Amino acid sequence: GHNEGDEPSYTQPQMYERIEKHRSVRKLYTESLINRGDLTRDQAERAFQDFSTRFQTALEETRQSAPPRPTSLVGPPPVELPPTPPTGVSRTVLDRVAAALHSAPDGFSVHPKLAKQLEQRAHLYAGGDVDWALAEGLAFGSLLLEGRDVRLAGQDTRRGTFSHRHSVLVDYHTGDEHVPLGNLAGPQDRQGRFFVYDSLLSEYAALGFEYGYSVVHADALVAWEAQFGDFINGAQVVVDQFLVAAEDKWGQASGLVLLLPHGYEGQGPEHSSARVERFLTQSAEHNLQIVNCTTSAQYFHLLRRQVLRGRRKPLVVLSPKSLLRSRRSRSPVDDLVNGLFREVIDDPASLDPASLDPAGVRRVVLVSGKVAYDVMDGRDRLGAPAAVIRVEQIYPWPEGQIAEILGRYPNASEVFWVQEEPENMGAWNFVHGRLHRLLRDRYGLRHISRIESGSPAAGSAALHQMEQEDVVERALEGLSS
Repeated sequence: GHNEGDEPSYTQPQMYERIEKHRSVRKLYTESLINRGDLTRDQAERAFQDFSTRFQTALEETRQSAPPRPTSLVGPPPVELPPTPPTGVSRTVLDRVAAALHSAPDGFSVHPKLAKQLEQRAHLYAGGDVDWALAEGLAFGSLLLEGRDVRLAGQDTRRGTFSHRHSVLVDYHTGDEHVPLGNLAGPQDRQGRFFVYDSLLSEYAALGFEYGYSVVHADALVAWEAQFGDFINGAQVVVDQFLVAAEDKWGQASGLVLLLPHGYEGQGPEHSSARVERFLTQSAEHNLQIVNCTTSAQYFHLLRRQVLRGRRKPLVVLSPKSLLRSRRSRSPVDDLVNGLFREVIDDPASLDPASLDPAGVRRVVLVSGKVAYDVMDGRDRLGAPAAVIRVEQIYPWPEGQIAEILGRYPNASEVFWVQEEPENMGAWNFVHGRLHRLLRDRYGLRHISRIESGSPAAGSAALHQMEQEDVVERALEGLSS
């Protein structure tokens, strides 16, 4: 058994009686060597003594080098947000990567449906905008041109579960493959290596391998993508034993990125939630980064930050589904050139006092993820005096940035945390105490969510829609223009 105090002979007395009477493997093997003349009895005794001496010496050295016994409890160190390095990329580099992503070699026949998609995306970029998949490709490509290796693996990852990525083009007639990001460099460039794989449908095995790869190849961007974020439960052992605890247990650092499609869109209880509450329960001592981006530029800068920032920490990205093609998540190309990742995003409507006057705001709604757009739409329909603030990074908790943005709304008296997950899931139980500590002397605090549930989501699309509308209505209840 695993317990050294256990006594297996209680249930297997006859077997262990035979084991006790049986001579050891060492003694049997030593006698065999002596009987064959390969070893004398004196040599065998000296070898055994030498072996025992080495073990004893190692034991004593280990005891002497042991750290002193603790004499008092030490409080947790403060979690400080490390500075974000510049992550913008020149337009020249972006143009170069975009051209490669939207083209194929002469004589290569792209799938007719995909050819139209690539043409539309190239047209979008020419018009100055970037969607989610292109932002990711531009992040990967820019890192490759800086000499960084990029490795991406997961379930249907080469094309993307939602048919959005298309990192590998397959000739429609011959089956030949072309990897655009693998062919960026000119004769004077030192391009990093790009690896992209469709992994088998075993989250446990695949994530375990990618974790090990990220530890060994610390300078690379290494990412694993689940088909849906819900499926991370198949790799929970790897998350618990390695991803969240290895640095604390063994000083083993990893910069692995988990891309976990998350969001309530009426697809049922197995295709809605990456169970962010589990990751937040295990978040401490800055062991993780947990992010729910809402724009393409945010995702671009996040990926680049993961490699360019000195400290290597696992990154959990609650990646989108419907937002992959939504106009709301698109970003201007200029935001990739000049911007950086923002842990908290203020309400864009507040930049125009005619749309939302900060002085007239009575309620601040804090939200993480795509439901922010639902609340914004509801606010605009009602003309409600509410500001919708997006908490893009949930951990490490960006308390300072939240406090700074709240200061822009001097007449707000209440803060709502709004989430689309059930009350016993999502981020609420994690943020509750942190928001209370920040707000208790100035604001009233409430939360809005689905009712508590044993299942992450409803199995009915109609019921899902009713629940979603209810969340938005309650988030804005009691407000009028």
